[in-house]
Amino acid sequence: MNMRLRFRSGVPAGAGLGWILSALVCAAPVLAAPMTAHWYANRIVVRKAAHELYLYHGKQLLGAYPIELGLDPHGPKEREDDFRTPEGRYVLGRRDPHSDYFLSIQVSYPNERDLARAKRHHWVPGDDIMIHGTPNTPRYPAAYYRTQNWTNGCIALSDSNMIEVWMRTRPGIPIDIYP
Repeated sequence: MNMRLRFRSGVPAGAGLGWILSALVCAAPVLAAPMTAHWYANRIVVRKAAHELYLYHGKQLLGAYPIELGLDPHGPKEREDDFRTPEGRYVLGRRDPHSDYFLSIQVSYPNERDLARAKRHHWVPGDDIMIHGTPNTPRYPAAYYRTQNWTNGCIALSDSNMIEVWMRTRPGIPIDIYP
């Protein structure tokens, strides 16, 4: 069964643990589903132009989620502070439930190709690209984070979608980011 999930929500400032508990209660039907091997994703695909992140198990689409990207979403990330989201094949790394954003999962940028390009041009490639939710201390109204590209190059989801991506992925799975 192909299920497309399309949620866009913001987190009220100061919601903290109450928001997490509420989100988990809302996610109860998903959590109650049998935890078979096909419940977990074994790869992620990001299509920047479509502003979508897709979770797959093999060829089976597990979910599709709207995303926001770096402030300059066109083209691949080339260097530090260019506000672009990388393009290419990476893997998921460390998970941080205590970052400045609602949950975060590291993307292995820069890869060898990115490092070689940066070296050729004498650039610093940048790092710390993550998949994450909204800021824990927002500076703008919630609608801002749902309607435009706002990150420094990361891939941002609504907090409710970030919970599901967090629960359905593990470190080491590949993520392919396309233009």
